[in-house]
Amino acid sequence: MNMHPRGTFITFEGLDGCGKSTQMGKLADALRAEAYDVITTREPGGTPIGDRIREVLLHSANEMDAMTELALMFASRAQQLAEVINPGLREGRIVLCDRFTDSSEAYQGAGRQLGSGTVLAMHKIICGGQQPDLTILMDSDPAHSVERARRRNLQSRSATADENRFEQESRAFFERVHRQYLAIARRDRDRVIVVNARRPIATVHREIVAMVRERLAGRIKARAKATKTPVAGGA
Repeated sequence: MNMHPRGTFITFEGLDGCGKSTQMGKLADALRAEAYDVITTREPGGTPIGDRIREVLLHSANEMDAMTELALMFASRAQQLAEVINPGLREGRIVLCDRFTDSSEAYQGAGRQLGSGTVLAMHKIICGGQQPDLTILMDSDPAHSVERARRRNLQSRSATADENRFEQESRAFFERVHRQYLAIARRDRDRVIVVNARRPIATVHREIVAMVRERLAGRIKARAKATKTPVAGGA
């Protein structure tokens, strides 16, 4: 079912442990059941190069300067756009991505205190200012989300899969991240939809599916209206 000439780019954002990966997977299943062609990916990662960058960024033993961290995030993002996201959109597919530049603005801009201006300047240079068509912000309690992420990562930790570096940060760090996410949502109201992630998984899923269906229907109608050919001699 290819109803979008260019496809639709949807991102999921939120604190680690908020349930965004679970909800993105459930949304992908729901859309595929309706015959949509869906790609799922994540950041950092999503490509062979991106996955290697992810290992460096998330391994708990790696200490790095905040600007190094930001630059690596955008290096992974550039490869992701070139290799996965933009090709998928050109093919008319729905691309679901776990994190995008909003994460950099929240985690590096606010968490690391580099500032939104620095992050958005890099976004313009590296990504050409490209933004998702829709962003679903999973709003959760910082303390609960981070504790959940720490437990999850410790359970899955192995010699080759240590992704605990951010979970070692302070509560103040995650409070700054959380506040910035909400600030982004207020600034970009047309793009960002805030979802209360503190509720049961099934309840959150139903709300997300309804919102995405509404957004997709609106895009289809807008494209149909834009491509109508006026009748010759008509008013």
